[in-house]
Amino acid sequence: MKKNILFILISMLAWLSYSQAMGPGKTPGGLPSDSIHTLLWKISGNGLQKPSYLFGTMHILCADQATLSKGLVDVISQSEEIYFEIDISDLQGMMSSMKYMRMNDNKKLSDVLNDSDYRKVKEYFEKNVPLLPFSMLERFKPLLISSMIEENDMDCKATNGMEMVIMQEVRQQHKKINGLETAEFQAGLFDSIPYEKQARDLMNYLDSADVYRKMTDTLVLAYKQQDLDKIDALTTRDDPAMNNYMDLLLYGRNRKWVQAMKQLLPEKCRLFAVGAGHLPGKDGLIELLRKNGYTVSPVKN
Repeated sequence: MKKNILFILISMLAWLSYSQAMGPGKTPGGLPSDSIHTLLWKISGNGLQKPSYLFGTMHILCADQATLSKGLVDVISQSEEIYFEIDISDLQGMMSSMKYMRMNDNKKLSDVLNDSDYRKVKEYFEKNVPLLPFSMLERFKPLLISSMIEENDMDCKATNGMEMVIMQEVRQQHKKINGLETAEFQAGLFDSIPYEKQARDLMNYLDSADVYRKMTDTLVLAYKQQDLDKIDALTTRDDPAMNNYMDLLLYGRNRKWVQAMKQLLPEKCRLFAVGAGHLPGKDGLIELLRKNGYTVSPVKN
């Protein structure tokens, strides 16, 4: 399999990275969409003595697509500390959080799928992921299994995530790494979505794999183009059942992050590298930071 356990933990929210759709021809802050194509933003003003930076990541890419620009390397050099969604440098903490990847109440996949669907999932992993025993996955939350299938179906021999590439550069520069959340907290978010719904989404993915692969390819292209408008639109799902969880999974987390950032920004220059879907929209980090008095401006990337 292309992804190890660390990658699994990092990409747990990739399927649930939703954002508020904006009107056509606009970007965060209402500027013409063709004037801003960047994932890298500078945070200044509001009495800050030093600027900090915000960068939109993508959790899983083909390895040859996960690269750093000169602008991002320069920002890492300027930054005194790097914040990801979770502290991916804490291997012990990451591994200890694996227990939270499992469904509660000792539930198994066979408890939330009928016999036919269960066999279909099992056959997929036995055929496509033979090195990973299916017995190991039977208690995993279905949306996590979906993300594993999505990554395995990508048309490349090896995958990587922007967080991992950034971390490699950060370590070379001997900078401190931290997290806005814990892996335990992220894994726990999935418990708020009924496992039965997660199981239905898992089967929808298996039954419409070609469609989802094309959607992923389109999202990767938008990411490479650094087009937050497109990312915003593509990661918004037409699923009314998910509306009940939007605040928990995305908007509420953005608000909490901004409150944490307000405490961190005055202290030193920091880089905040989080999923790109968290940046755009009226409830995205860019706009929320502006509403809190900061100047958030695009940086060439």
